[in-house]
Amino acid sequence: MITIIDTGSQFFDNMLTLLYFFLISYPILGGFVWFIGVQCYTFLYKHRQKEWIDVPPVVEPFITIMVPAHNEEIVIEETIEYLMTKMNYHNYEVIVTDDGSTDRTPDILARLMKKYNNLRVIRIEKNKGKAHAFNIGTAFAKGKLILSNDADTMPEPDALNRYVNYFIRPGAKHIAAVTANMDVQNRTKLIAKSQTVEFSSIVGIIKRTQMAVFGGLYAYSGANTMYRKSALMDVGGFRQDRATEDISIAWDHQLNGWLSVFAPDIIFFMEVPETVRMLYRQRKRWAKGGTEVWLTNFKKVLLHPFDHIGRTIMFIDQTFSIIWSIFFCLSMIVFVGTMGFYLYHGNYETIYQTLTISFIFICFEMIAGLFQLVASLLVDVQKRKLKYLFFAPLYMLVFWVVNAITIFTTFIPAVKTILGYGSGTWKSPERSRK
Repeated sequence: MITIIDTGSQFFDNMLTLLYFFLISYPILGGFVWFIGVQCYTFLYKHRQKEWIDVPPVVEPFITIMVPAHNEEIVIEETIEYLMTKMNYHNYEVIVTDDGSTDRTPDILARLMKKYNNLRVIRIEKNKGKAHAFNIGTAFAKGKLILSNDADTMPEPDALNRYVNYFIRPGAKHIAAVTANMDVQNRTKLIAKSQTVEFSSIVGIIKRTQMAVFGGLYAYSGANTMYRKSALMDVGGFRQDRATEDISIAWDHQLNGWLSVFAPDIIFFMEVPETVRMLYRQRKRWAKGGTEVWLTNFKKVLLHPFDHIGRTIMFIDQTFSIIWSIFFCLSMIVFVGTMGFYLYHGNYETIYQTLTISFIFICFEMIAGLFQLVASLLVDVQKRKLKYLFFAPLYMLVFWVVNAITIFTTFIPAVKTILGYGSGTWKSPERSRK
C-alpha cells in the first residue's frame, strides 16, 4: 500500500493514509450515496402518502398554529393575514409568542387581535429565544396538533388538511412530527435562487434517504413542522440552550422511540438570506446547532449502536461531515501557505502540478454533486425546480465551502454550549422592506 504519512509505524501510516484519501473523496462518495438513496425512496419505499382525504369540517382536529416572533415588524402582518384568510381549514387558532420585541411588532399584533377572534398573542417581556417562546406557547395551545410556523413563512393553502392526513392514517399514533418541504419565496437575487437548488438537494435527497433507507428523520424544518403536542411534552419540549431547536428535538424524539415523517407534497414558502453576510450568519447558527446535537447524543449512540442501526449510520455520517469540514479548512490553510511558498521561490512547475491534481478532484466532486442535484430536482415538486439547475455550480462551489467553514468556526462555541455556557436568545434576521 502506498503511504503518504510517516509516523514510524506501518500500521498507523496505513490507517492515516486511508483516512486521508477517504476525507478527500468524502464529498464524491456522499453525492453518490444520496443519489442512490433517492432511488430507493422512489422505487422501494412503500409508506408514502399517495391519497389525500378531504377531512370534513365537522371532524377536523383542532390545530394550533404557533408563530414565535422577535422584532418581525416587516413580515408579521402579511404572515398573520395569510394564515387567517388563505388556509383551507376551519378548526384552528393562531398563537403568536412575542419574544421581547422592541420594534413595532407588539402594536401590529394588538391591532390584528381586534380583527381576528382566533388570534392570540402571548407577550414575553425578555428575549429568551425561539425554543423558550415555543415552550411557553405550547402551554397555552388548545390544539393537540401544533404547527410551528416562522414569522416569514407561508404554507400552501391545503397544508393543514394534508398534515392531518398523516396523523389520522392507520398506525400514526407513534408519529411525533411531520415536516414539510421547503421552498424559497424571495427569488429575486442570485444567492436566493441558488438556495432553491440547495433546499431541493437537502430536502429532495437527504430527507428522502433518511426515511426510505435509515427509517427515521433526524432534522425537522423548523420553519414549518406539525407536532403532536403529547410528543413535545414527552421529551420535555424544546431544548432552550441550543442554536437549532428543530434538529435537537428531532433527535430527542428518535431517542425516545417516536417516529417522524417527511412530507414532500406539503410545500411552504419562506424568506431566505439575500446577502453573503446574512447567509453566513444563518449557516453559523445551523452549523453550531448541528454540532451541539452531535455532541449531546454522542455517548447515547456510542453505547447503544445497534438499538437503531439507521440512526447509528446517520450519526456516523454526521461525524465524518464534521471531521471533513475541519480537514477541509485546515487543508485550505496549508494549501494557500504552500502555494505562497512555491510562488515565492519560483517553483512554477510544482504549482502547476498541484493545481492540476486539485482541479481533477474538484471535477469529480462537481460530477457527483450534479448527479445528486439532478436527481433531487427531478423528484421534487413535480420537476418544477429543474429550471434552477443553472445555479447548481454556484451552490456546489460556494455553499459547500461556506457550510464547511461555519462548522469549523463554530465547533468550539458548540462545545461551550454543551458545557453549560450556551444561550437560546435570538436576533431577528436582517430583512428588506418590499
